[in-house]
Amino acid sequence: MDEFASISHWTAGRQSAEWQQQRGVTLGIGDDTAIIAPAGMSDELDGPLELLMAVDTMVETVHFNAYTMTDEDVGYKALAANVSDIAAMGGVPRHALVSVSVPAAYGPERIARLYDGLYACAADYGVAIVGGDTTSSPQHLVVAVTVTGAVEAGRALRRSGAKPGDAVVLTGAIGLSAAGLHLLLARKQERQEQTAHGAAETGGTGRASDANDANDASGTQSAVDLQAASSAGVSNQPQHGEVRGAAALIGAHCRPAPSVRAGRLLLERGSCNSLNDVSDGLASEAWEIAEASQCCLVLKEDMLPRSGSMAAYAADVGIDPLEWMLYGGEDYVLIGTMEAADVQAAREAFHAEGLPFYIVGEVRQGAPSVVLEPALSGKADGAAAKGKCMPLAKRGYNHFKK
Repeated sequence: MDEFASISHWTAGRQSAEWQQQRGVTLGIGDDTAIIAPAGMSDELDGPLELLMAVDTMVETVHFNAYTMTDEDVGYKALAANVSDIAAMGGVPRHALVSVSVPAAYGPERIARLYDGLYACAADYGVAIVGGDTTSSPQHLVVAVTVTGAVEAGRALRRSGAKPGDAVVLTGAIGLSAAGLHLLLARKQERQEQTAHGAAETGGTGRASDANDANDASGTQSAVDLQAASSAGVSNQPQHGEVRGAAALIGAHCRPAPSVRAGRLLLERGSCNSLNDVSDGLASEAWEIAEASQCCLVLKEDMLPRSGSMAAYAADVGIDPLEWMLYGGEDYVLIGTMEAADVQAAREAFHAEGLPFYIVGEVRQGAPSVVLEPALSGKADGAAAKGKCMPLAKRGYNHFKK
């Protein structure tokens, strides 16, 4: 298929014209540009609007590979990462442009599966896919998504509004995505070791078999096999018991759930002074708020939400779960600061809609910084430890750090 036939194969019939028109789309895929009627973006929003725009790129071998994500997962997460950026401003996502750079090893059906994931996420969050671009790639798949959204004029929640006395809040548990990635990579290592062991027993070279190579080329089978086998043991453990909560961990990594409704609730309350999404790790995102707002964020270890499945898996593999919680990233929950007087009412409002809400620290006056108040439980001298905060490094995922 040529480029235009491929685009039609991947996108035709996915979203009806009527469905798109309800989201302000006058002209969608098929012309030089899409046409959007701003008035059509106003449902759920009151008064004059401001336009929000975000872009994210996912690169094979950097953000994903055949062992960690299916093609459908790649498509879903590529859009979800952008939707999360809109949520972090208190906005509503509306439209998306999708660009794919496709290596020769990928056939049209494989990219169709990627678009299955894209459109699944679009349906979940009401996003109209209105255009994009397609190019060849010399080796690896690249997916770049641009999302537009809207928010009431002058009300977008920024990183720069935190004030001393604010409470620091989170809209979900953290560390699950990093734990899920660790599990998937552990399964990859185990599979490679089993292949090498089998080859050694039969006098082979230790290379993966042709069948396994074909699975890697097709992309989907390797991740499906790993995810289906995720309840098995991990190779570096003495006992191969079931991995507890594996589905939740893998789901958190492969199919993250952006916190759009949580962002709207925080905006509607009028007491949220700053907001950010947890894409590069809690410590990194807290630092972004601290620097933008010129203040100190104090995170309290005892108050950080710790998923049971994540903590159980961390214990199984001998990793401090705090490492994943602070520096893992890709959880796509929201971290923000809000007036302390409103946090209890906010918690009740969140719980009334079945949404999690955690108070995890406070904002103090001082030079931009992020510190952790250690948990007192289990300390030999809890009284002495109280009030002694540990500076947190400005560390998270960084594409350009060597």
